Formats: sequence, C-alpha cells, structure tokens
Amino acid sequence: MTASTGTSSRIAERPGVVLFVASAAVFLASLDLFIVNIAFPDIRLAFPGSSLATLSWVLNGYTVAFAALLAPAGRLADRYGRRLVFLIGLAVFTVGSAACAFAPSIPLLVAFRVLQAVGAALVMPTSLALLLSAFPPARRATAVSTWAAVGGVAAALGPPLGGLLLELSWRWVFLVNIPVGLLALLIGPRVLKESRDTGSGVPDLLGAVGLAAGVGALAWALVSGTDHGWNNPSVIIGFAVAALSLLSVTLRSKRHPVPVLDLPSLRVPTLCLACLAMLLFTAAFASMLFGNVLFLTGLWGEPAIIAGLWLSPGPVMMVLVSLTLGGRLTSRLGPGATAALGSLLFAIGAAIWLSRLGPSPDYAGGLLPGQLFTGAGVGLVMPSLSGVVGQVLAPERWGAGSSMINTARQIGAVLGTAVLVVLYDGTPDLDAFRRGWLFLIAATLASAAAGCAIAARRNSHDNYEPSEEHVPTTSAGTRSPTQR
Repeated sequence: MTASTGTSSRIAERPGVVLFVASAAVFLASLDLFIVNIAFPDIRLAFPGSSLATLSWVLNGYTVAFAALLAPAGRLADRYGRRLVFLIGLAVFTVGSAACAFAPSIPLLVAFRVLQAVGAALVMPTSLALLLSAFPPARRATAVSTWAAVGGVAAALGPPLGGLLLELSWRWVFLVNIPVGLLALLIGPRVLKESRDTGSGVPDLLGAVGLAAGVGALAWALVSGTDHGWNNPSVIIGFAVAALSLLSVTLRSKRHPVPVLDLPSLRVPTLCLACLAMLLFTAAFASMLFGNVLFLTGLWGEPAIIAGLWLSPGPVMMVLVSLTLGGRLTSRLGPGATAALGSLLFAIGAAIWLSRLGPSPDYAGGLLPGQLFTGAGVGLVMPSLSGVVGQVLAPERWGAGSSMINTARQIGAVLGTAVLVVLYDGTPDLDAFRRGWLFLIAATLASAAAGCAIAARRNSHDNYEPSEEHVPTTSAGTRSPTQR
C-alpha cells in the first residue's frame, strides 16, 4: 500500500475527527462576532478618550477585511490546496487572537483584528470543502447540518460566555480562541486530506485590496462625518476614495479571469435581489448586535454578565427556528417569501423595543419579546437567502454565487454599524437608541420588499445564463430551450 493510500484509509476511518476540526474553525469565527460585541463597552473603558467612531473599527476592521478576502481565499484554496490554506488560516486566526489579547492601543487592536479576519477568510470556504471530501455521499447531509449548527451554537454561547469572561478582563474574549485553535492545529495535519483544482486561476488579489479600500473608506467617511463635520475635506476625500475604489473593482471584475466580484451571477435577477436583501438585512442585524450591548450597559447600566445573559435568547431563538422551521418554510413557500416573513418578524421585534423600552429596565415586558421576534427573523432570513444560489445558478457557479451572497452580508454589517454610529452621534441617549431602532425597522422592511420581489419571480425561468462556449446547442446549432 502506498503512502497516499494509507493516508486516505486513515481519513476514511476518522471522518468524525475531520468534522470536529472543521467545526472548531467555524465555531471560532462565529463566536468571535458575538463575543466581541459584548466586550465592546469594556474595551471602550480600557482606552479612555477614544470616540465611538474610532472604537467601531474594532468591529468594522474585521468585517471589511473578511468581506474583501472571502472570495479570493476560496480561489487560493482551490489552486494551492484546501488543507494547506485551511491550516494556514487557522494558524493566522489563532496568532491574531493572541495579538488582540495583548494589544496596547486601539490602532494595534484594529490591526490585529484585521489579521484575525485574514485567518477567518482562509478558513471559512475551505472547512466545508474538507468536510465534504471526508464523508461518503450518504452521510454528507448530516455532517453539513452539524457543521452549520455549530455556528448557531457559537452565536447562542457568545453573549453569556462573553459576559463571564469579562469578569476577568476584556482580553479573555480573545484568549479563549487560543486553546481551541491550537487543538485544531494539532489534530488537523494528521486527519485532513489535501485536495485542489489544478485548473483554478490566480484570484484577483488587487481587486480584493480595492474592495477593502472602497468599503473601508465609505465606512470611515460615514463615522468620521459625526466627529469632523460632513464638509470636512478629509471626509469628502473618504467618500471620493470609496467611489473610485469600488468603481475600479467593478471594472477589474469585468476583465479579470478570476474576479473578486462575480458580476455575471448578478445578471440573474433573483440572485441580485437576494444579495440586496442580504445586505439590507445584515445591516440591521449588525446594528442590533452593536446597539443593544450599548443600550444595556450604557442606558440601563447593567453589568456585562447580565447583559450577556439577557441577550442570549435572541441567538437561541435563531438556532431553534433555523433548525426546525427554516428549511420547511423555504421548501413550501420559497426563499423569497420566507426571507420576507423573517424580515417582517425582525421589524416587529425592533418596533416592540421602540414602543416599550425606556430609561428604566424592563426585560420581560420589553427587551425579551423583541429578542424573540428578531431571533426568529434571523433564523428564517439567513438560510433562505443563502439557499438561493443553489436554485438559480448552475452547479459550477455555486462557489462564485455563494461568495457574492457572503460579500453582501459582510458589507451590510460594515455599513449597518457605520450608520448606527452616525445616528448615535457620540454617547447615545434614549432618543439616539430610538433612531437606531427606526433604522432597524426601515432596513428590514426594505429587505422584506426585496424578498417579495424574489417571491414574485418564483415561477419565472430565472436560470443562470452560461457563456456562449458552454451553452448546449441543438443539431441546428441554436441554443437549447432550457438555456434561454
């Protein structure tokens, strides 16, 4: 037996260990989002004198880099090896977490958060591919469901775990990643099987830099406008850099063989609407995560551990609805109607906060009901919009289409956080929080409208149009009717 055969045999015998390694990476990336949000007020206290706009980059720095690198990372993995890229990404994320924990200043903390995002971008698209290769077809559905559920578990654990760790220090919300990362790095090289696509081209890394510059400049200009004034030359330059960078990325993506943005996929109306709905909804979702922590620890003055416990019902509801109702409703109603319903539930939750919450704590009568509605909304919207790709694109385009959905998701998170900083305008009071909840309602109603537009196209021939050289032809040399 050859060495490669022996390795394959060992892999086949231990798919459960592969599932553990892949899920551990997803757990870290998902946990990081929720746990850092709950730590935000403590980080702010640790660095007095920093404005809310400056501190928002602890969140936005991670999200901008992740959005820009997600698609190129998947292409790099296809070309150079999914196992190699996964392990490099896991190592980078673990090192970035350690660096964040010991960061002596906000600028360095933001820089190390970007390093974390580089690692997460390398890990996320490769973990699923490695998982699929380790399981036989009959067991893949169960494995993928487990892999996806781990992200939900991390979301549910994030707020209460973050609250507990903050009893020690905000630095522990980053240190907690290290033992999980090291364990996965220890086991991963022994159980993961290498795979690659030798025909994959080199991704447009310059385009990824342009996308990060464009989205980052736009977010910077938005949050800086509140501090420096909208007529300030630096703010105007920020908007100009954003416009020029995003225009250049669009033009490069039209010409590059492996672009950072898969523009042909956006010619499919349903996918374009799904990206728009995802961007709008995620803007509201990220704003909610950011704003509610500030509301509980600021206006209500609750300690972090109580805030974490009070915020956990939303993620728990998200997981329950996603696992029990999300798939059934999507199969019965279609992704558009399901996403529209979820967006409306989220808007109802924000409306409950707007009408019931005030300066005096009211958890059972105000915060909790809104949490249940918003959590249910997230549980319906995220899986239904993500599943659009498999319905309207050819199989060979699923990876590129998924990258567009995920890019829209991350850009929405960046812009939502930036808009909330503008609405809060410094240290928020009750009126500022109410402006934030109105923004949540407006964004999710717009997302619901996009979902309704998707539903209206449910019976249309909304299939991906492949390039001419891949279009099947009849004996008469015309396009096959299925490709029209």
